[in-house]
Amino acid sequence: MFDDLLDANRRYRERFHDSGVKGAAARGLAVVTCIDSRIDPLAALGLRPGDAKIIRNAGARITDDVLRSLVVAVNVLGVNRVCLMQHTECAMFSTTEAALHARIREQRGVDASGWDFLVGTDQLATLGDDLARIRACPLLPHDLAVGGFMFDVHSGGLVEIQGDPDA
Repeated sequence: MFDDLLDANRRYRERFHDSGVKGAAARGLAVVTCIDSRIDPLAALGLRPGDAKIIRNAGARITDDVLRSLVVAVNVLGVNRVCLMQHTECAMFSTTEAALHARIREQRGVDASGWDFLVGTDQLATLGDDLARIRACPLLPHDLAVGGFMFDVHSGGLVEIQGDPDA
Protein backbone atom coordinates (compact mmCIF):
# COMPACT_ATOMS: atom_id res chain seq x y z
CA MET A 1 0.00 0.00 0.00
CA PHE A 2 2.90 2.41 0.65
CA ASP A 3 5.56 0.94 -1.65
CA ASP A 4 5.50 4.04 -3.87
CA LEU A 5 6.38 6.20 -0.88
CA LEU A 6 9.13 3.89 0.33
CA ASP A 7 10.60 3.72 -3.20
CA ALA A 8 10.53 7.51 -3.47
CA ASN A 9 12.23 7.78 -0.09
CA ARG A 10 15.00 5.43 -1.19
CA ARG A 11 15.69 7.72 -4.17
CA TYR A 12 15.50 10.77 -1.91
CA ARG A 13 18.00 9.30 0.55
CA GLU A 14 20.50 8.70 -2.28
CA ARG A 15 20.78 12.45 -2.92
CA PHE A 16 19.94 13.64 0.61
CA HIS A 17 22.47 15.65 2.57
CA ASP A 18 22.00 17.21 5.97
CA SER A 19 21.46 20.88 5.15
CA GLY A 20 22.18 21.98 8.70
CA VAL A 21 18.79 23.69 8.91
CA LYS A 22 17.98 24.33 12.56
CA GLY A 23 14.69 23.42 14.24
CA ALA A 24 13.82 27.07 14.85
CA ALA A 25 11.94 29.12 12.24
CA ALA A 26 14.72 31.03 10.46
CA ARG A 27 12.34 33.80 9.37
CA GLY A 28 10.38 33.84 12.63
CA LEU A 29 7.21 32.77 10.84
CA ALA A 30 4.44 30.27 11.46
CA VAL A 31 1.94 29.62 8.68
CA VAL A 32 -1.43 28.07 9.42
CA THR A 33 -3.08 26.89 6.23
CA CYS A 34 -5.45 24.29 4.84
CA ILE A 35 -4.71 20.71 3.85
CA ASP A 36 -5.87 21.49 0.30
CA SER A 37 -3.39 19.90 -2.11
CA ARG A 38 -3.43 22.97 -4.36
CA ILE A 39 -1.52 24.98 -1.74
CA ASP A 40 2.28 24.87 -1.56
CA PRO A 41 2.86 27.31 1.30
CA LEU A 42 6.64 27.46 0.94
CA ALA A 43 6.48 28.32 -2.76
CA ALA A 44 3.49 30.65 -2.39
CA LEU A 45 5.25 32.72 0.26
CA GLY A 46 8.79 32.63 -1.16
CA LEU A 47 10.06 30.43 1.65
CA ARG A 48 12.53 27.57 1.89
CA PRO A 49 12.62 24.62 4.26
CA GLY A 50 13.60 25.89 7.70
CA ASP A 51 12.17 29.38 7.20
CA ALA A 52 8.80 28.74 8.85
CA LYS A 53 6.69 26.37 10.87
CA ILE A 54 3.86 25.09 8.67
CA ILE A 55 0.68 23.96 10.44
CA ARG A 56 -2.10 22.48 8.31
CA ASN A 57 -5.62 21.30 8.95
CA ALA A 58 -8.95 21.18 7.13
CA GLY A 59 -10.08 24.78 6.66
CA ALA A 60 -6.98 26.36 8.25
CA ARG A 61 -8.91 26.64 11.51
CA ILE A 62 -7.46 27.74 14.82
CA THR A 63 -8.24 24.71 16.95
CA ASP A 64 -6.87 23.90 20.40
CA ASP A 65 -4.20 21.76 18.74
CA VAL A 66 -3.15 24.58 16.40
CA LEU A 67 -2.89 26.90 19.40
CA ARG A 68 -0.77 24.27 21.18
CA SER A 69 1.59 24.19 18.19
CA LEU A 70 1.71 27.98 17.97
CA VAL A 71 2.52 28.28 21.69
CA VAL A 72 5.45 25.89 21.24
CA ALA A 73 6.57 27.60 18.02
CA VAL A 74 6.53 31.04 19.64
CA ASN A 75 7.97 30.11 23.02
CA VAL A 76 10.54 27.55 21.90
CA LEU A 77 11.16 27.73 18.14
CA GLY A 78 11.73 31.38 17.33
CA VAL A 79 8.36 32.35 15.85
CA ASN A 80 7.39 36.02 16.21
CA ARG A 81 4.68 36.30 13.54
CA VAL A 82 1.78 34.16 12.40
CA CYS A 83 0.27 34.04 8.92
CA LEU A 84 -3.23 32.54 8.88
CA MET A 85 -3.77 31.64 5.22
CA GLN A 86 -7.14 30.38 4.10
CA HIS A 87 -7.99 29.89 0.43
CA THR A 88 -10.67 30.29 -2.20
CA GLU A 89 -12.97 27.36 -2.97
CA CYS A 90 -12.35 25.71 0.39
CA ALA A 91 -14.53 22.64 0.86
CA MET A 92 -14.94 23.52 4.53
CA PHE A 93 -16.94 26.58 3.53
CA SER A 94 -19.12 24.95 0.87
CA THR A 95 -21.00 22.49 3.07
CA THR A 96 -22.71 22.27 6.43
CA GLU A 97 -22.04 20.13 9.48
CA ALA A 98 -25.27 18.22 8.80
CA ALA A 99 -24.33 17.58 5.17
CA LEU A 100 -20.86 16.38 6.12
CA HIS A 101 -22.27 14.09 8.81
CA ALA A 102 -24.75 12.68 6.27
CA ARG A 103 -21.99 12.12 3.70
CA ILE A 104 -19.88 10.20 6.21
CA ARG A 105 -22.90 8.14 7.24
CA GLU A 106 -23.65 7.32 3.59
CA GLN A 107 -20.04 6.50 2.67
CA ARG A 108 -18.88 4.78 5.85
CA GLY A 109 -22.07 3.68 7.56
CA VAL A 110 -21.06 5.36 10.82
CA ASP A 111 -22.59 8.13 12.86
CA ALA A 112 -20.37 11.23 12.92
CA SER A 113 -22.90 13.45 14.67
CA GLY A 114 -20.66 13.79 17.72
CA TRP A 115 -17.91 15.35 15.63
CA ASP A 116 -17.55 19.07 14.95
CA PHE A 117 -15.72 19.54 11.66
CA LEU A 118 -15.72 23.34 11.97
CA VAL A 119 -17.36 24.01 8.62
CA GLY A 120 -18.70 27.49 8.06
CA THR A 121 -20.80 29.61 5.78
CA ASP A 122 -19.03 32.96 6.19
CA GLN A 123 -15.35 32.42 5.50
CA LEU A 124 -14.26 36.00 6.15
CA ALA A 125 -16.07 36.12 9.50
CA THR A 126 -14.50 32.78 10.44
CA LEU A 127 -11.07 34.08 9.47
CA GLY A 128 -11.62 37.11 11.72
CA ASP A 129 -12.79 34.91 14.60
CA ASP A 130 -9.74 32.67 14.24
CA LEU A 131 -7.38 35.66 14.19
CA ALA A 132 -9.05 36.90 17.39
CA ARG A 133 -8.56 33.46 18.95
CA ILE A 134 -4.81 33.62 18.30
CA ARG A 135 -4.58 37.15 19.69
CA ALA A 136 -6.56 36.19 22.81
CA CYS A 137 -4.41 33.18 23.71
CA PRO A 138 -2.78 33.99 27.08
CA LEU A 139 0.24 31.80 26.29
CA LEU A 140 1.15 33.94 23.29
CA PRO A 141 2.72 37.40 23.62
CA HIS A 142 0.39 40.37 23.17
CA ASP A 143 2.74 41.88 20.58
CA LEU A 144 2.80 38.77 18.35
CA ALA A 145 2.29 39.88 14.74
CA VAL A 146 -0.78 38.07 13.40
CA GLY A 147 -2.13 38.46 9.88
CA GLY A 148 -4.99 36.92 7.93
CA PHE A 149 -4.72 36.15 4.24
CA MET A 150 -6.70 34.58 1.41
CA PHE A 151 -4.85 32.50 -1.19
CA ASP A 152 -6.47 32.23 -4.62
CA VAL A 153 -6.12 28.63 -5.82
CA HIS A 154 -6.44 29.67 -9.47
CA SER A 155 -4.15 32.70 -9.68
CA GLY A 156 -1.73 31.94 -6.84
CA GLY A 157 -2.41 35.44 -5.52
CA LEU A 158 -2.40 36.30 -1.85
CA VAL A 159 -4.54 39.08 -0.38
CA GLU A 160 -4.26 40.36 3.17
CA ILE A 161 -7.71 40.23 4.71
CA GLN A 162 -7.07 41.43 8.24
CA GLY A 163 -3.68 42.48 9.45
CA ASP A 164 -2.29 42.92 12.91
CA PRO A 165 -4.12 45.85 14.54
CA ASP A 166 -0.99 46.80 16.48
CA ALA A 167 1.28 46.96 13.42
